[in-house]
Amino acid sequence: MTGFGKGTYSTSDTKITVELKSLNSKQLDLTMRLPQCFREVEADVRQIISDRLQRGKIEVSAFIERTCGDGSVTLNLETLKFYKQQILKASAELNIPEPTDWYSVLMRFPDVMHTDNNAETDPEEADALIKALEIAIENLTSHRREEGLRLETFFAQRIEAITALLEQVPQYEAERIEKIHARLADGLGKIAQVDYDRGRLEQEMIFYIEKLDINEEKQRLGQHLRYFMETMESQTPGQGKKLGFISQEMGREINTLGSKSNHAEMQILVVRMKDNLEQIKEQVLNVL
Repeated sequence: MTGFGKGTYSTSDTKITVELKSLNSKQLDLTMRLPQCFREVEADVRQIISDRLQRGKIEVSAFIERTCGDGSVTLNLETLKFYKQQILKASAELNIPEPTDWYSVLMRFPDVMHTDNNAETDPEEADALIKALEIAIENLTSHRREEGLRLETFFAQRIEAITALLEQVPQYEAERIEKIHARLADGLGKIAQVDYDRGRLEQEMIFYIEKLDINEEKQRLGQHLRYFMETMESQTPGQGKKLGFISQEMGREINTLGSKSNHAEMQILVVRMKDNLEQIKEQVLNVL
């Protein structure tokens, strides 16, 4: 979901640049910094970003540069003074260094340029803004695709690792049941002068051992692992939330395996499964 995209489009006398930065977010969290002359098309910009990018904490910055001399264009000195005062105040309160290149910093803020028709939107410039935005979105999307390919490989490796660990569980099950049975019988044998119904004891032991049966957990975990891979390989966009839900279900089954195992080697396998699953949960937040 993270990425950066930049787009530039020029008209006869202006060059418009749009920059997009995207971070992880459950919803679309959009912050825009547009020059005053583009306020009329702000809703269009929001709609385009919502349709194309869907989710993420997205910052949009647009800059307009006049490529020909025009006496109607001047620096808004009062605005520049205000921005500089705010930066100096932040520097003092946060104990961070002041900028070394004030012009490059201040000129990035909105409304530092003043034109005679600053409040009006020029149709040609508005069209150029949308074109620059489309280029920036495509570059950001390309960045997201590259990250997605890396994550696909990462997830496949972790799912394969959990599957391999799950396949090692059956080798310990017979030994686990025998140890539980022997431990219960040994405990009863240490109780002197106690008369009990051995038939009832066997029934209770069978019931107790059935409660420790993990076949259903193994089957469900295997199904979740396969479903995760199927969902990840699906061509349907926007599967990030579903992958998050599936990873939560995998966690429930792994936790139950651990609580029922009562066997040192099986618990080691469970810990290793959890380690791989936690890595999946951390990175699945990056998936759109």
